[in-house]
Amino acid sequence: MEPAASKAPESRIRLSIIVPMAVDESLPEALLSTLGDPAAQIERILAVAGAAVDRPSGDVRMVNAPLGRGSQQNAGAALANGDWLWFLHADSILPHGALSRVMDFIMGEAALGYCRLRFADDGPCLSRLNAIGANLRSRWLGLPYGDQGLCLPARWFRSLGGFREDLERGEDLDLVVRAGRAGLPIRCMGPRLTSSARRYAQQGWFKTTLNHQRQAWRLIREARRR
Repeated sequence: MEPAASKAPESRIRLSIIVPMAVDESLPEALLSTLGDPAAQIERILAVAGAAVDRPSGDVRMVNAPLGRGSQQNAGAALANGDWLWFLHADSILPHGALSRVMDFIMGEAALGYCRLRFADDGPCLSRLNAIGANLRSRWLGLPYGDQGLCLPARWFRSLGGFREDLERGEDLDLVVRAGRAGLPIRCMGPRLTSSARRYAQQGWFKTTLNHQRQAWRLIREARRR
């Protein structure tokens, strides 16, 4: 059953964009600049861990949290005022007009939205196959990953209990599985998001791909049992 919705005033923030930052990541100025439409009812939140970072330019809120993507994203969501939450990785690159398409998406019925994925040229060319596989998996099985920019109503996020913080990786897929089993539709929002492929370059394409598949199916089984 869908959580009850409350009527929001016109001035209410419609979308909170939450970006967790690893301790070795630089400020995602380029990403934030594509998400700064002053006419939109949005807020941008950086969830940082460890050492303090310089505040980015513009109207960006910051929150500190224990290191871990799950805990950082939960901290950002706890600070957020938006009716919808959009979780983006700091290395994400969005095309022109992506924010407008997401704003159109959140004007519709409740769903968990994701972007189509492509990998940047900072990894092996075989990573293109991983992007194709991710897009097919998302479309056919309703199982997008966090690097595809997950977006869902805040009331649904809270009713699901947010991200698990005890997982080193895979908190995104765990949330998707639980959301789907709770009845929240999984839908593509339209924009094609570019993500870094450096992990495939650093750890090897075959090894990384195999590890991802093993971890994914283990998490899916666990999430379905939960």
